[in-house]
Amino acid sequence: MEEEKREEATASLEDDDVLMERSTTPKKRKRTEEQAEAMATEEASGAAESSHAKRRSTEPTTSFTLQNETRKIPIPPHRYTPLKDNWMKIFTPIVEHLHLQIRFNLKSRNVEIKSSEKTTDIGAIQKGADFVRAFTLGFEVEDSLALVRLDDLFLETFDINDVKPLKGDHLSRAIGRIAGKGGKTKFTIENVTRTRIVLADSKIHILGSYQNIQIARRSICNLILGSPPSKVYGNMRAVASRSAERF
Repeated sequence: MEEEKREEATASLEDDDVLMERSTTPKKRKRTEEQAEAMATEEASGAAESSHAKRRSTEPTTSFTLQNETRKIPIPPHRYTPLKDNWMKIFTPIVEHLHLQIRFNLKSRNVEIKSSEKTTDIGAIQKGADFVRAFTLGFEVEDSLALVRLDDLFLETFDINDVKPLKGDHLSRAIGRIAGKGGKTKFTIENVTRTRIVLADSKIHILGSYQNIQIARRSICNLILGSPPSKVYGNMRAVASRSAERF
């Protein structure tokens, strides 16, 4: 009897051990699964951060793109001497204010403008190119410098033959009507419309704001077509006064 009792006690102890083992194994499995998930999320986040860092390193910066920008402005032969005389007036605003690099290439006869590490404005190189181009067309340095300081100024060029095909003396008389005696007509158009005009043979260059260029060009076209200067003055002043009242 005693042996049977001992066997039953040992059997019950073994059953209790089995139950304890069964109850502890799922907890251990749950812990291991949670640890594996946490490690997987950490690895995924680390991979995402590394890929994001790689993208940042491969993306081009603004300073790098600005360093590679260049502009070349061809200089006509009749502007070599004025360019040489006014070089410091052109050089100073481009280098000190726009933080660009400039040089005159003697072989290609071009003024080359290049952005540098100190260039911060994206539109600086275009402003510098417009400034030099205006000077090559025949504008004074002080007038051309307005393209650097102001944003709403533009250059426009057209030919007299685009308005009316003229040849010989007819073309000469049209140019004379635009200029006037001693340049009086041209100066009047410039003062009323607040623009600057350059007459270069049959080419006409106008520097100013968009609206003022339209007024000046319309007046010049009327003079080319044969309107008397007195009539052109009256129409031009009326249009200029209307535009001044609007703004």
